[in-house]
Formats: sequence, structure tokens, C-alpha cells
Amino acid sequence: MAVRGSGLGLAAVAEALGSSEQALRLIVSILMVPLHQLPLNICGYPFALFQRYFLFQKEVYLIHLYNTLTGLSIAYFNFGAQFFHSLLCVLIQFLILRLMGRTITAVCTTFCFQMTYLMAGYYFTATEHYDIKWTMPHCVLTLKLIGLAIDYYDGGQVVGIASTDPILGIALPSASTQSLVIKREQSTIIFPKEVLTPEQQRFAVRGVPTLLEVSGFSYFYGAFMVGPQFSMTDYQKLARGEMTDVPGQRPNSFVPALKRLTLGLICLVIYTLLSPYVSDEYFLSDKFLEQSFWFRCFYMLVWGKVVLYKYVTCWLVTEGVCILIGLGYNGQDENGKPKWDACANMKVWLYETTPLFTGTIASFNINTNAWVARYIFKRLKFLGNKLLSQALALFFLAIWHGLHSGYLVCFQMELLIVIVEKQVVSLVRNSPALSTLASITVLKPVFYVLQQTNHWMFMGYSLVSFCLFTWDKWLKVYSSVYFIGHVLFLTLLFGLPYIHRMLVPRKEKLKKAE
Repeated sequence: MAVRGSGLGLAAVAEALGSSEQALRLIVSILMVPLHQLPLNICGYPFALFQRYFLFQKEVYLIHLYNTLTGLSIAYFNFGAQFFHSLLCVLIQFLILRLMGRTITAVCTTFCFQMTYLMAGYYFTATEHYDIKWTMPHCVLTLKLIGLAIDYYDGGQVVGIASTDPILGIALPSASTQSLVIKREQSTIIFPKEVLTPEQQRFAVRGVPTLLEVSGFSYFYGAFMVGPQFSMTDYQKLARGEMTDVPGQRPNSFVPALKRLTLGLICLVIYTLLSPYVSDEYFLSDKFLEQSFWFRCFYMLVWGKVVLYKYVTCWLVTEGVCILIGLGYNGQDENGKPKWDACANMKVWLYETTPLFTGTIASFNINTNAWVARYIFKRLKFLGNKLLSQALALFFLAIWHGLHSGYLVCFQMELLIVIVEKQVVSLVRNSPALSTLASITVLKPVFYVLQQTNHWMFMGYSLVSFCLFTWDKWLKVYSSVYFIGHVLFLTLLFGLPYIHRMLVPRKEKLKKAE
């Protein structure tokens, strides 16, 4: 929803550009770059420059206030009165932390409330097309607030705070003692020590965040609209002026930020030039169905590669904002040089060169994937089944994106492809014949081209359901290529174990051969 009475000029400009007013508002919110329906978020650069030169190492409450006001202004500019959705969730989250404390109840309440609110938003605002509405930044906020609740709980485990659970009515233990014995109504309850991993200790929130601190963390202008995700502990360091490679001085991050911005703008140019030739609508046209099978597959490959550049552009540009003010500082490498990849959502070189699906996953939307791994996948360790934990993590990612069936199909396809790819890699590594063939220098370029073709063909295949949303649309496109992705990878899933037995000799035979 646009702000009434303030969009006359923008509406005229958007019409002249062939864009929607909502898309133009979103773009202006980050860098004021006019681009047709590109969810890009760049006006953070002027805000970041002001904070860098006028607020560095000032009172922390000024930093929190500045981030809150700038974030709220971006939300109001884009969505009008609907900015209250984010404000309400932030206020309720603060009350959960204060009233329920560092308890499992607080974590569960946060997860249920924030996800339910997001799902309700998806349900009541859903259309058959991609729309820029308040749920877009709200899904980013949802992860941020859930992560905050979990880190706050972990903070009690680190410092030895025994919080009282409002449901159980008893004190909960910390990790600073081996166990905590509580007598209640003549019964004894013994809690075993819970040991945090080094990663959990790093992100654990030890203090009690104020309302202004939670608001500044939630509305930080550089990540409010499209991310990236970052922890409360990193935000607190930023507010204290500690996210710098030179203690006590502004970070030397101007050049690294400019590099990411430039790279993002290059991707923007690529997307702008190529996207008119590969549109989502063409998939559903009669003209697409009239083309040959191989043309349809090739179009899917090219479309999948091009459509992802809009996300790459967004994340590179917003990463530059985070680097500029120091939030991207990630310590030093082995050579003592500062690293600025704490907020990196893209590993561009790996993304462009990897022939593997797992390589793309490791290089694309890094912070969101890391969030899911840290707060969902690793927390499901108690299930004792890595594959089940991975499936549940991907299911969470699917419903977090939205309620359309296409999201579920996309992430189901991702899981299937990753499982099969790992089996193929293991087969080539363990089979003497295949490993010898793969090591032939002359054939390596041929194998690389074949791998990349297969990689981007089925990456595009998976993205069809993600981008077309509804079952009638993605089903029509998948039918036009005879469900080639599902057929191929399901066949490999069940057939590779037999191929493995044929090509990989038993250990006993290998020992005799030696």
C-alpha cells in the first residue's frame, strides 16, 4: 500500500518508466535507481554515510534511535499505515523477552507468534503474482526476532542466570553448573548441564536488551527490507563502535563497500539487459508450448540464470551498506588483513563458477541459509537423523517464503537434487574407473561444460515452481518438459545404489589387489 497523497510524482515517474509505484518506492528506499519491478533496496547509503561520519562512537541510545527512525520511515514510505505490522511484532517481542525471560517458553512463544503472524499476513495478502507488500520485509524481521529470542535464551546458559519459567513456575538451570536441583512439593527435579557450542556462545545475548535497542536492531535501515540477517551481539558491537578494523577509529570500509556496490550494479545491468528476453509470462504462453522440447529446456536454463541476478543485485548492494558502517567487519584473515564478509549474502565467484548444486547453495543467500542452519537444523540434533533435520529445515524455509505450493515443490526438489548429487560425487570418488576418467586433463573442460549445463538446467527447473507460485502454472510448465527433473533425479535416487555396487569394488577385493 502506497502512502496516499505523497505518490503523485512517483506515480507519474513509475508510469513513464513502465514500472509499478510500489516497486519504485522500494528502489528509492535504497538507492533511488529506477528499474522495472526489481526488488532492490539501496537508499541505505546516505543513511550509512551520515551514521559513519556523525554518529560513530556517539551515545548508543542515539544509534538505536537513529536506526529505529530511519527504518520506520522506510517502512512508512513503502507501505503506509501497514508499517504497524512490524511495529506491533517488535513491541510484542520485547514484552515476551521481558515477561518470560530466558526460558524455553519464551522461545516457543516467539516462534509460534512470529511465524503465525507472518503466515496470516501471507494468507490475507496472497495473489498469483509477486507483489511488493509489507510481508516482504516482515519475513526478514520474523527470522531476526526468532533468532533474538533463541540467543537471549542462550545468554542465560552462558552467564549462569536461572530464569523462572512462567508456565512451569520453577527456576531453569544455566550451563555454569553441572546440574540444578529444585525441591518443589516434596519432589526433586534435577536438570542436567546444557553445554553451548562455541557458535552458540558467540551469538548469545548476555545482557537484557532495552526496547530502543530491540527496535534499532529490528529496523536497521541497511537490512530492514531484504536482509541480510545479523545477530543482536553484532548489532550491539556496532552501536558501541567496536565493528572496526582500527579500534577507536572509523572502519576502513569505504573501498570494500564501494566494490560490493559496483559489483551489484554490474549484476543490475546484466539483469536489466537480459530480463526482457526471458520473462516468467513466456512460460505460460502458447508460443512456448509450440517450441521444441530442447528449446524449452534451454529457455529454462537461461531464464533460471538471469532471474537470480535480481536477488544477487539486492544482496550485493545492501551488503555494501552494512560494510560502509562497519557491520560487515568479520575480524582478520591469516595474513592480518581485515575481512568484510560478516553480512555477505553472496560469494559471487563461487556462484558463477561452481558446477555443483551444493556450491550454489553455499554461495547464494548465505546469511539466510546460515540462520536456518544455526537455529533450525542444528537445534534438531535431538532427532538423531541428519536427513530428517535437513528436510524439516527446508520445509521451514518453504513456508517462511510463503503459502504457495510452488515453494514446497522447489525446496523438495532442492533436497532431492542435493541427495543425488552427493551420491554421484561419492560414486565418482570411490570408483577406480570413474575417478580415472574424471582425472584425464583433456576431458576436464568437457566434463565442466556438461556439469554446468546440467547444473543450470535443473536449477532453472527448480526455480519454475518458486517463481510461478501456484500449482496450475508450475504444473503446466513441468508438463511441457515431461517432468524431466523429477523423473531423472528420482530414477538416480533409486538406481545409484545398484550402480555403486557394480562400479565400486568391495574393500576385500581392494585389499587383495593391493
